Amino acid sequence: MACIQHSRNALRRIIAKETSLKSSDGAIHPLLYACQGVRYKKLEVILTTSIEKLGKAGQTVKVAPGHFRNHLMPKLLAVPNIEKFAHLIREQRKIYQPEEEEEVKVVKETMEDKMKEYETAAKRLVKARLAFRVGINTAKFRARESKDDPIEILSPVTKDDILKEVTRQFNVQIEPDNVHLPSPLTALGEFEVPLRFPKSIPLPEGKVKWTLQVKIRGK
Repeated sequence: MACIQHSRNALRRIIAKETSLKSSDGAIHPLLYACQGVRYKKLEVILTTSIEKLGKAGQTVKVAPGHFRNHLMPKLLAVPNIEKFAHLIREQRKIYQPEEEEEVKVVKETMEDKMKEYETAAKRLVKARLAFRVGINTAKFRARESKDDPIEILSPVTKDDILKEVTRQFNVQIEPDNVHLPSPLTALGEFEVPLRFPKSIPLPEGKVKWTLQVKIRGK
């Protein structure tokens, strides 16, 4: 409201100054000419404020001369579409008009959508094999007592590592609660990591639980 009032006060000062013509003046000011109107023709005016069913502030619209003269002009809701007033409106809007925020609609995910995501992820992961290539602990590798001893790796594979690689390798998003890994994987080899999905998702034939095949190989 402060912006609109400031703009209207500025317009009042300009209009009062520009329309104070002497009777001897031969020329008619464009503002007075516009206010007189031409019968059966509409005037182009610039709205100083948004008006329902007419337009937004700053827009140029056509209105009947009588409507402009009797309603819009006295209340400074619009001014004639001449360069002086057009420039004033543009400058006022640059200073006082706040930037319109883009409306963003947030679509809430339903339980049905979530279940479909789980089912898609489960069916894709049950047939997949997640692969890791890691460095081994050379000192412990050389100190092994037998070839059957596990080969320890330098950096254990954690639940976070599995989540990241599932997203990267299979383009599947799963939650930390979907992976049951009590302790990190610390050696080379193949592992079955249990997965937790809603019981409403049917298991594939021959499966008694959801699992993810993980293979860890040395570099």
